[in-house]
Amino acid sequence: MKYLKYVPLIFVLLLCYPLYITFLNPISPKESISHKIEKDNKSTDLAVDYSRPYKKGRLVFGSEEDGALVPYNKYWRTGANFCTDFYNSSEISFNGEILKPGKYFLYTFPNKSSWDVILNSEHGRFGFFNPNRENDVLITNVPSYSTDEDLEQFTIDFMTENQQLYLRLRWEKTGISIPIK
Repeated sequence: MKYLKYVPLIFVLLLCYPLYITFLNPISPKESISHKIEKDNKSTDLAVDYSRPYKKGRLVFGSEEDGALVPYNKYWRTGANFCTDFYNSSEISFNGEILKPGKYFLYTFPNKSSWDVILNSEHGRFGFFNPNRENDVLITNVPSYSTDEDLEQFTIDFMTENQQLYLRLRWEKTGISIPIK
């Protein structure tokens, strides 16, 4: 009976721990990247906010039967914790398709040779649950490639190659590069 006074404290601790590791000290830290496109006296701001999970000895991409963290042909929030948000300040070409200015939830369906990349209008939400597909704004397919480097932590960045800007998503020994104009 004398231990009952500790029950509320234990309850609060159990409730607060998930909040602590998600918001204050996330296992998959938040990252923000940005890029500015200057063309014809106009500038376009691009930004991505995402969480960066670690591999930690796990198989990242592969079949569900093999225990892959990100199984082929399954929804992936493309990061961890909150959804990955993509922002563009003016109209751009995203893998050859027109994308109006705005902030979007970027998620993917990785496969062995290509990924479906989807931008959805439901940005800024927790990414664990499947998105409402009715709010998909753009759906495109991008070939995947193998890298020599084995990346421990999921990484998104902007890269320019041969005067072409790409949004790169890389993890383990797999990557995709989405052309942006």
